[in-house]
Amino acid sequence: MSPAAHAVSSIASDAVIEVQGLTKRYDGRAVVDDVSFTVHPGLVTGFLGPNGAGKSTTMKMILGLVSPTSGHALISKQDFRDLANPAASIGALLDPNAVQGFRTGTQHLMWQARAAGIAPTAVKEKLDLVGLSDAADRKVSGYSLGMRQRLALAGALLADPAILILDEPINGLDPEGILWMRQTLKRLAAEGRTVFVSSHLMDEMERTADRVIIIDRGRLIEDVTLSQLTTQSVNHRVSVRSGDDEALAAALSKASGKVERDETGMVVTGLTPEQIGRLALEARVPLERLHAKETTLENAFLQITRMAENESGATR
Repeated sequence: MSPAAHAVSSIASDAVIEVQGLTKRYDGRAVVDDVSFTVHPGLVTGFLGPNGAGKSTTMKMILGLVSPTSGHALISKQDFRDLANPAASIGALLDPNAVQGFRTGTQHLMWQARAAGIAPTAVKEKLDLVGLSDAADRKVSGYSLGMRQRLALAGALLADPAILILDEPINGLDPEGILWMRQTLKRLAAEGRTVFVSSHLMDEMERTADRVIIIDRGRLIEDVTLSQLTTQSVNHRVSVRSGDDEALAAALSKASGKVERDETGMVVTGLTPEQIGRLALEARVPLERLHAKETTLENAFLQITRMAENESGATR
């Protein structure tokens, strides 16, 4: 085992992000409102929410960049500001454009390494890791957004930290870069690191995350494994074909099911396969196909956030 891997394995059990009652108000408005969750090692935890939901503000409070109005965030049982050398245990990617364009990629990472007391040899190693070896001596002002994302990730990984906090790291990446980022995040989690990543790209989060934390309008609305989220969704999508689609569609619509036609029959939402089977029996319509389609993360996310909006409107 390499020294870096040994360091990760020896502290990973304590590499936990704990958020308790975290609240941030600006001019009396709660941007983050009494949010509590825990992020554990060994998993890619996706942090999801609509634009303006409070994701970036939450991450900045965890990293000590924004002071909470109330509540607290702890990293390995300590406040970020109390850590002896935060860069040695936490890697953060918040804004890939927060670089000085006149520096080269190597110079940018050398500056970070010196500031954190990290050996200069880590710079070339991490540039190789993120695929920027050929651009290492080019000025950052000439980098694309995708290249800046890779450079920012190299900076976050300089000290082989046990905890990674990444805000929208996939933005600007091409398909090859997205695949590389997905594989990298999964590998880092498999090494025992705590990987906390926000994104608005649901398809990619579905391929990458093991667990998801969803906030909307500053409030926590879900904290579950990815499989639990898609399984518990009540927005069932069921593919149906019958001996009399017209009669069955009428029966399903009467029972508050939403029926859409496709090239092979119907797609029904709002009813379980069991309910559809029972309604077909009552309508004396023979079923030729009844197949539940897997709910996607995007569908589950949209359903949950809409429900949260409806509940918020109902309590006003």
